[in-house]
Amino acid sequence: MPVFLKMSVSIAFIKPFARILVPFTLHRKRSVLYSTILQRYMSSKIPAVSCPNKESTSPKQLELDGWKIAMKSSVQESVSAVSSTKDEDPIAATRELIEMWRLLGREVPEHISEEELKTIMEYPSKSSKKKYLKYLYIREKMKKAKQIKKEIKAAAKEKAKKDQLLETTKEDKKQDFLFLRLWDRNMDIAMNWKGAQAMQFGQPLVFDMAYDNYMKPKELQNTVSQLLESEGWNRRNVDPFHIYFCNLKIDGPFYRELIKRYGEKWNKLLLTATEKSHVDLFPKDNIIYLTADSPNVMTTFKHDKIYIVGSFVDKSQQPGTSLAKAKRLNLATECLPLDKYLQWDIGTKNLTLDQMMRILLCLKNTNSWEEALKFVPKRKHTGYLEISQHPQEFVNRVKKSKTFNSFRKGSLNICTQKK
Repeated sequence: MPVFLKMSVSIAFIKPFARILVPFTLHRKRSVLYSTILQRYMSSKIPAVSCPNKESTSPKQLELDGWKIAMKSSVQESVSAVSSTKDEDPIAATRELIEMWRLLGREVPEHISEEELKTIMEYPSKSSKKKYLKYLYIREKMKKAKQIKKEIKAAAKEKAKKDQLLETTKEDKKQDFLFLRLWDRNMDIAMNWKGAQAMQFGQPLVFDMAYDNYMKPKELQNTVSQLLESEGWNRRNVDPFHIYFCNLKIDGPFYRELIKRYGEKWNKLLLTATEKSHVDLFPKDNIIYLTADSPNVMTTFKHDKIYIVGSFVDKSQQPGTSLAKAKRLNLATECLPLDKYLQWDIGTKNLTLDQMMRILLCLKNTNSWEEALKFVPKRKHTGYLEISQHPQEFVNRVKKSKTFNSFRKGSLNICTQKK
């Protein structure tokens, strides 16, 4: 027994260093002996592990296992209930999330529509949702600022009108007028009378509305707003045109936008809107299609011709669209003499519809290019060319010389002798 104890102590002492020291200190026989002794000792120390039976489990262990199973099932049920509520009403969940972000002081808009909520739900990450909400917040602030500016302007206008009315009433009391004052209602009646006369006897001006397929919705809206301005300038002019909206498709995008803008006034407008083409309404020999891409330069305004303007806002830069259409229809084309009279600086030579209307009205009334081209935006040119002033002076000189040379020599002396 003491021998065995000594052996066990020595083995326990040598055990951590056995793998390193044995091969180098002991001989081969001793290493084999000690290894066999170590194996026997270790096998005797390891207890035999037996698989526990279900019957031998204690009641405390059973209660603990049941409690764990019950807790796991309750957690799973709560998670499934939360997920089912989220699946049932995800819009409400996103609203709560946005409200929480608003309380935290994030940049979140005050009013959000259902479509915007759906778009927020489509974004996968929180950062993308925050970016979209920030965009909506900035847009809402800009709208509020614009609304405040409009209200301030409207209040200033009302105040100015009241002040003007007070001044006019004071002046009327002091002075007696020979003529009646023209009020807005009388002006509208006069304008309508001029428009009715233009529809019967005026020179036609055609807006070609067949370019709705070439424009995006925003460009089409810009075109309609320019048409409204053109109609207003024409209505207020002394000698207005008879405006035609040709190739205007009923229930088309142009027609819908015009009805939306004018409302009930659309049926009261003194103009002609038709689905027919301008070729079907007027003879081709009398038609001139105005386009910036035409090689023919317009020299004078012709009162016996029918000018056509394409209703086309070209922000995507599609050159030659109106020129190609005029060539297909075998129509004469002309462009404004901008290079002849103006020092062109930057930008394209495509003008807006209201600018074209004002230029044509001025040419019709004055027949002066210097007066008409004042409606070209000054940002596009640096001023008038000096050469454009000389031809008119030269023409006046020629006219004077012709009138002077038309008299025969000695005719004036004969007249004086007779007297």
